[in-house]
Amino acid sequence: PPVDAALRRVYEAGPDPGAAVSLRFVLLGPPGSGKGTLASQLQESLGLEHLSTGEIFRHEVKRKTALGRQVERYVSNGQLVPDDLVVAVMTKRLTPARRRKGFMLDGFPRTVAQAQGLDTFLRQHGTSLTGVIALTCPAARLIVRLSGRQVCGTCDAIYHVRRMPPTRKGVCDRCGAALTVRKDAQIDTIRKRLRVDRTESAPLMAYYRRSKLLHRVDGRGTSEQALAKTMALLRREGWVRPGPQGRPIAEARVSAHQDGSVNGASRSFGRRGG
Repeated sequence: PPVDAALRRVYEAGPDPGAAVSLRFVLLGPPGSGKGTLASQLQESLGLEHLSTGEIFRHEVKRKTALGRQVERYVSNGQLVPDDLVVAVMTKRLTPARRRKGFMLDGFPRTVAQAQGLDTFLRQHGTSLTGVIALTCPAARLIVRLSGRQVCGTCDAIYHVRRMPPTRKGVCDRCGAALTVRKDAQIDTIRKRLRVDRTESAPLMAYYRRSKLLHRVDGRGTSEQALAKTMALLRREGWVRPGPQGRPIAEARVSAHQDGSVNGASRSFGRRGG
């Protein structure tokens, strides 16, 4: 078919099976910034699939796949999983269907090498990232959030004793399992985690800033406020627009290659990434 026919396609966004959204995001932010919550909200609002590194690694290990066995060997020995193995595990999940529908990556990439591996994988499949959303929040507020965090060991749902408590105390709303307080929820441990995260994330933020993909979102308020600011960003960049009854419509800009293939992403949306 003529390439011109694909120069601008508009999909109705939503979680229904017929919807398709060709948006591909990486979510960045320090511990406690609300990446997981925002990803769940965007999944519900736009139908984008939320791909969490932790959940995917646990799934691979539990199924005892070849990749899962490699991951387990490193984790059980207290070693970091090598970048190339992390890229292999995560890109395995970026199937053609997911690349067409759209996705959000949470917890990946963590290093420049992983980001480059992701870029290479997407480029080899004729596409690229739409953007990188980085949630920002002052350290003092992150400490308050993290010190009250509860997690579900079964489905990885996250709660907070003050900001987002479960319906039943100590019980996960999603799966009914018992909630636990993480061992790293002590104040001194949290401060150390935040310092380490700041140091380790700086090169990755710089990489995406140079790529003109980075967009910062103020995550200091409630999760609803963070979602509202993110949706405002998506509308401002032309990635979504209001649909009937205010329902968001996702717009995928596509560019034609010389070979006639179509690339469903744009790298021109980094004006506020500095």
